[in-house]
Amino acid sequence: MILVTGGAGFIGSSLVDRLLAAGETVAALDNFDPFYAPEIKRRNLAAARGLPRFTLVEGDIRDADLLERAFSSLRPERVVHLAARAGVRPSIQDPSGYADVNVTGTARVLEASQRHGVRRFLFGSSSSVYGESRQVPFREEMRVDHPVSPYAATKKAGEELAYAFHHLHGLPVSCLRFFTVYGPRQRPEMAIHKFTRLIDSGQEVPVFGAGDTSRDYTYIDDILDGIVAALERPLPGWSVYNLGESATTRLDALVELIGRALDRKPRLKMLPAQPGDVPVTFADLTLARRDLGYSPRVPVSEGIPRFVEWYRAEAGTMREAGA
Repeated sequence: MILVTGGAGFIGSSLVDRLLAAGETVAALDNFDPFYAPEIKRRNLAAARGLPRFTLVEGDIRDADLLERAFSSLRPERVVHLAARAGVRPSIQDPSGYADVNVTGTARVLEASQRHGVRRFLFGSSSSVYGESRQVPFREEMRVDHPVSPYAATKKAGEELAYAFHHLHGLPVSCLRFFTVYGPRQRPEMAIHKFTRLIDSGQEVPVFGAGDTSRDYTYIDDILDGIVAALERPLPGWSVYNLGESATTRLDALVELIGRALDRKPRLKMLPAQPGDVPVTFADLTLARRDLGYSPRVPVSEGIPRFVEWYRAEAGTMREAGA
């Protein structure tokens, strides 16, 4: 049994489907937070809910009693902890809310995992922990002591909590630092999804700063390959891995790429740089290649057209759900 927290979200539901297709028994824990339309997340699990090897647990990771009941009944051997409040910019407006969910909630999931003898715990971390570093590509051994947003700080804190549980209790933990994941089911407020919607409807695209920030955009299928490898391969009791494409794309180039895929000319609205944004993300994949056999296959030039194809197929349904 594999338990996926945040299992109805973008990455979580995609992982649930991948694991079920591989014959695993899977449970998803999700509270269907209204950060974006819960109907979208329920639709994400529509296929899974028709399978006998799948269980949905609705609830909050901060609810210790709920976790105790879920772990006692499900008895998961492996846990993929993806549940979190997401987003750099919203975290600036609600830092205490982010700390409550992402730190307290992570501590509760770690406690339950330790009590119930989980034999592998994967923590969904973020490239945001690297802060404003311009020392690229980012390597896992770099110090990450200066997060520049509350969201990044909570992910750093989650890694530290996970290490403490490994050190004190021997809980086997791998922290996976995701680099700007995109693809089908991506959250509606994330840049690629938002830009696609705006360009497709002829609206202006907000470009913060000079459009010269760069991101290591990672297609969802590549991220799933990395997570599954971390679940299946023999790994050290404590490990941290970057999961990215190890390539960067400027913001202005990304907008143009989306425009070409839609066959529409983007209309840009230049705005000041946003607090909490970082100038660049760029993953060094040396450790992930060595230990996970991780080898990303979908460059952004292929991934964006795939996303646009999905978006066009789903756009009507998404509008009905209020996205």
